[in-house]
Amino acid sequence: MVRIAASSDQSPPPAGPYSPSARIGQIVAAAGQGGFTAAGELLEGVGAQTRQALENIVANLAANGAGERDIISVRVFLTDPSQFKEMNEAYEGIFSEPYPARTTVYVGLPAGMLVEIDALAVVGQGDGS
Repeated sequence: MVRIAASSDQSPPPAGPYSPSARIGQIVAAAGQGGFTAAGELLEGVGAQTRQALENIVANLAANGAGERDIISVRVFLTDPSQFKEMNEAYEGIFSEPYPARTTVYVGLPAGMLVEIDALAVVGQGDGS
């Protein structure tokens, strides 16, 4: 099988030598995304950054044929444990039940970034929306 890379003009371009999403067969991985708009603006607050990161992920997965309902796993990287509740509320605004599996860890990120999120999807397993 061949790896197919894709990106969306609705998310920022990669900051290094990686693909915003990559697909082999039915498996699609979305690279980590922060709260940057397609124009490169970093939004304020963990809620806004979480929503934007997830919107970027959904856009990049869609460029490779996967929808929000195809996402099976999400990893969330937060800089501050006190922001978990606000991140979680924004996360619930994007996903619906049954939710994908999720891991949340606390890390150091570049200045201003409060959250980074990546995801794994399997095309054709959800309803594609």
